[in-house]
Amino acid sequence: MCGKTSISKLLAKGKHGNVPNMRYLCLKGTGNEENRIMVSVPKKLFKRAVKRNLLKRRIRESYRKQKHNLTVEGGLDVLFMYSTKEVLSYEQIYQAVGQIINKINE
Repeated sequence: MCGKTSISKLLAKGKHGNVPNMRYLCLKGTGNEENRIMVSVPKKLFKRAVKRNLLKRRIRESYRKQKHNLTVEGGLDVLFMYSTKEVLSYEQIYQAVGQIINKINE
């Protein structure tokens, strides 16, 4: 997901929620053919870019493997925000992303 207008629209109108260790913001019905995601790992939590990039890769891969479970029509924008100071394993991140997808489907 890119572009100042689409990101500010998501932040202004999106619905937010929490699961353990992660937060999310989603906007349904964007009119796009494909779903778009954005991943945020704050520099405040992890000073080293190596750890931030590792966590972003894990979140993107978890979403890629579970995106077929989304049942939203008309496009979807999602922002995944990492919110714990611990470096979680891939399995824990996979479960958190799965919980977020289930909440979005409801």
